[in-house]
Amino acid sequence: MNNIVITANTSWYVYNFRKNTIRALIESGFSVVVVAPRDEYSEKLQELGCSFINIRIDSGGTNPVNDLKTFYDFYKIYKSAKIDIVLNFTPKNNIYSTLAARLAGVKSINNIAGLGTLFISESFASKIARVLYKYSQSKADFIFFQNEDDRALFKSHKIAQNVKSDRLPGSGADLSRFIVSPAPDDGVTRFLLIARMLFDKGIGQYVDAARALKKQYGDAVEFRLLGFLDVDNPSAVSKAQMNTWVDEGVVNYLGTSDNVEAEIAQVDCMVLPSYYREGVPKSLLEAGAMGKPIVTTDNVGCRETVDDAYNGFICEPRSTESLTDALNKIVAMSHEQRLVLGNNSRIKIEQEFDEKIVIQKYLLALSSFS
Repeated sequence: MNNIVITANTSWYVYNFRKNTIRALIESGFSVVVVAPRDEYSEKLQELGCSFINIRIDSGGTNPVNDLKTFYDFYKIYKSAKIDIVLNFTPKNNIYSTLAARLAGVKSINNIAGLGTLFISESFASKIARVLYKYSQSKADFIFFQNEDDRALFKSHKIAQNVKSDRLPGSGADLSRFIVSPAPDDGVTRFLLIARMLFDKGIGQYVDAARALKKQYGDAVEFRLLGFLDVDNPSAVSKAQMNTWVDEGVVNYLGTSDNVEAEIAQVDCMVLPSYYREGVPKSLLEAGAMGKPIVTTDNVGCRETVDDAYNGFICEPRSTESLTDALNKIVAMSHEQRLVLGNNSRIKIEQEFDEKIVIQKYLLALSSFS
């Protein structure tokens, strides 16, 4: 089991979420090939010491012809290359790479990093996707879940009941990169939301809460947004909408960054009012590792990161009022009180969400196939 493929729907994802996993695999003697759509991060992946193969994946699309092409491309790669095992990440990869690997006689380990609206929406596309998920996951050799809710959902829907599984602490946080960085004590309380700019992530509620608190506190509060805008998703926030909010003076949009720790360091609190079915949000883990209080929703994947009133606050999904109340609690605190919550966040991340736990579980799973 020396030749490993890692697949995801973007090279950006693999580099930003699985870079240290790749390093650990190479250090352990594995040969690693990344199969993903080519983007500006593909070359960075090769610099880590792995090979790269480009593949077409219409990650947000519902065209069955495109998906069949993706499946066939995976199959050609697995038949032509000497591959022992495939590590799949992101939804379409979990489906089509798994099926192609089984057909080619290659083992696969899947990572269920949240299920979005897949088991909530009753659209035709979602119903088809559920059938594909149910069929494909039964062909996997091992499944990692990022939270117990998703694991229970698979059980209740009788998905992959005979496939071995385990729970990971999300994708973990790199505790050596994300270190405690107190915000400046200058009388301004700064909030940050890092995510793809989707309304399902609670962007609308965040903006509404910001509007209410700006009206109350003026320039003594600041609300920032960081993440991909105008993405290929029905819930996407448009550039025009973001510009309207920025022009109104409600939020500051920071674009995207490869140096998110610099942005997190400047703020007093990380916020994610998501009602999307998350895995465990990476932004919350990284902010917690940097000693930031967290405000998030009582939602799948999100609630795991907060012990209410210990390292932050949990609010109701889709409720601007509940979110505003939680953020107001942060504003009302002294700088020292916020630092106490932040220190508790660091402790929680160290104990429960260290990325090394994730990597060791992957190495252990791989060793079971040798």
